[in-house]
Amino acid sequence: MMTFSPQNGKLLARGDPPPVSLLGAPLAPAPFVLLGDHAGDAFPRALGDMGLSPGDRGRHIALDIGIAQLGRLLSRRLEAPFLSQVYSRLVVDCNRDPASEGAMPETSDGTSIPGNRTLTRSQKAERVQAIHQPYHDAIASLLDDRAAAGLPNILIALHSFTPVFGGARRAWDAGVLHGGPGDDYGRRVLALLQQQPDWVIGDNQPYAFNGTDYTIPLHAFPRKLRWLELEVRQDRLSSPEQIKEMARRLAPLLLEAAGHGERRLN
Repeated sequence: MMTFSPQNGKLLARGDPPPVSLLGAPLAPAPFVLLGDHAGDAFPRALGDMGLSPGDRGRHIALDIGIAQLGRLLSRRLEAPFLSQVYSRLVVDCNRDPASEGAMPETSDGTSIPGNRTLTRSQKAERVQAIHQPYHDAIASLLDDRAAAGLPNILIALHSFTPVFGGARRAWDAGVLHGGPGDDYGRRVLALLQQQPDWVIGDNQPYAFNGTDYTIPLHAFPRKLRWLELEVRQDRLSSPEQIKEMARRLAPLLLEAAGHGERRLN
């Protein structure tokens, strides 16, 4: 039976994981900082299962499937830090303005989210304070520490998308979102991906970079950083072997776009 425990008091308690995961050395010399806004699938014990079935908690509405594993492998290959959100996007979406309706949606892709109904202002604020703000504080701290050490920063936000949406098959194997200052790096990655003979690559597809994105504008724009927002179709990440192959193919392209094409990969 599905359960929903209304939020009452402190959101994260003993036994709940911390809201942020960091893999790799923070001051690694590689020019990249990898991000996973929707990599996690945890739910605070205080919220129960938010009224969702196990199947729904494993769907794209709850997390970007395959991104935790892809980020980990790219972190190893590129020798770059991978900072990711541990909790489900349904608890609070860290790539949305915390004041927006999309941060804690009552419905996602046609599925009702009982745990997000009739939230009070204080309940929403508690989720932001416990999960959303620590994630973005961690990104800011990592970028500031690397800048202070004289290390370059290119932000790479990793996401995944469903193979079918609205009953229509999505043709793109991956897509690059771009728009705004610093997107020259993403455009170079886009051009390199489009040269791959066996991939169909979306140019601001299946999503366009717009006002709903939060992480890149918050951290890259004011620091004048180069950045990439990459979307990978989930059936390209459906097994450990596929994820390993995706990381193997992406890593040299990410380096080449940054002007590090000769660097040896692990």
